[in-house]
Amino acid sequence: MSIRNDDPRMIAPQCHSLQPVSTIHENKWFSLVNRGGYYTMEYHQPQVVILPVVDNHSIVMVRVKRPVIADSALELPGGASFQNEIPVETAARELREETGIRIDQSDRFQIVPSIAICPNRHPVLPWIYQINISKMEFNSRRDYDDEVISVECFLFEEVKKKIIRGDIYISLPISIISRFLFHMKGF
Repeated sequence: MSIRNDDPRMIAPQCHSLQPVSTIHENKWFSLVNRGGYYTMEYHQPQVVILPVVDNHSIVMVRVKRPVIADSALELPGGASFQNEIPVETAARELREETGIRIDQSDRFQIVPSIAICPNRHPVLPWIYQINISKMEFNSRRDYDDEVISVECFLFEEVKKKIIRGDIYISLPISIISRFLFHMKGF
């Protein structure tokens, strides 16, 4: 599959045949929409997730406060774009905000194929970027957002065990990490 920065599935809902369309609820982050009987949650800005790989042997994850599930889950850094911010800029900003790792060279963020979060509820796919960083860049990280409890780095084998044990249980990070590990030679 070719990866394009203008993939329509990552820009806007493509379900034009689902009519009529009516907005049920709207706030500054998202809308709940009835699209011909299919109820969707549609973010107002592109959503971005980052897979930070350290020295080709570890993955950086963030432990984030999630009151809705009464837990602090291990996730990949990510979030919503600001108005007029392009997704790769969002990736750099979210990596810095959630991990304290500052990478200013946007060409280091490599877009990877997207993954549907919940195809019956989210009609727009998230932007997913991989970035390779050094252990020195990880160790030089600064302060991060207060919704993040900790920034952690796990060897690939540790990540695999955490997924199997259920320590990592959020579906999008599991999908992104698993696809990455499946592509690793000898893993």
